[in-house]
Amino acid sequence: QGKQLVKIDKWFPSTKMCSRCGNKKEIPLCERTYVCSCGLTISRDYNAAINIKKEAMRLLALI
Repeated sequence: QGKQLVKIDKWFPSTKMCSRCGNKKEIPLCERTYVCSCGLTISRDYNAAINIKKEAMRLLALI
């Protein structure tokens, strides 16, 4: 059906990186909300999903 599976490196910092500005920061697993100095406040899981999608798109562009 024309779909591709893209494997993201297991060490990709999807939960530690702001999906808006790219800033990286350590946050404990117990924190479920990602708050960045750029003003973004977002669910940690949703932020990670956005980052994974962006990384997959970047990797697909290299093919």
